[in-house]
Amino acid sequence: MAREPRNPAPERLEPVGGGKERARALIAKAWQARYEALQSPPTGEAAFRAVMARVEADLVRACEMCKQAGAKQELSVALGKLGHVASDLDRPDKARTLFEESVAVAREAGDPLRLAHAVRHLGQVNHRLGRLESAGRCLAQAIDLYDQAGTAHPLDHANALRPMAVLREETGDVEGARLMWRRAAQLYRSAGVDEGVRECEAHLSDLDGG
Repeated sequence: MAREPRNPAPERLEPVGGGKERARALIAKAWQARYEALQSPPTGEAAFRAVMARVEADLVRACEMCKQAGAKQELSVALGKLGHVASDLDRPDKARTLFEESVAVAREAGDPLRLAHAVRHLGQVNHRLGRLESAGRCLAQAIDLYDQAGTAHPLDHANALRPMAVLREETGDVEGARLMWRRAAQLYRSAGVDEGVRECEAHLSDLDGG
């Protein structure tokens, strides 16, 4: 499956001090290192894995700092990013466990958008693992949370609709897939993500027999 269109901006957290701020700085450092490794991969698999191991170590340390500071929102973010690293390293079962932890902490934090992000990513890894019913439930919840919040970035919202559209195509729900692709196309257009718009339109054309 193709990667979802990305938001180049990091997930924003409200400014704070102390342990939370140090944890955020470490999360940002690790995420930048991951981004650079994916954009310009080191030569050889061993070198790539070495970079990702350092990213993983920084995120694990950030999780420890978040726990010590009682920073649940930041902990959910760090756990989610660890889930992405596990996915990068083709460890989807580990990724699922980490995303489940991220979801649980996000619920405790009481932040609907953080929960939407976490549930969305859990849905995507469940889809990758062939857990289609679980994937559908997670993605439906993420879409509902984005709909209710009304303040989500359109790219985040679209990136929840996109995997649901793919899932509905795979399960034969053509009308449901059309609805998801249309909504996603509008949001990608609003976000200025032409790649996402083109993908949605291509799927809609295929579904319409074009």
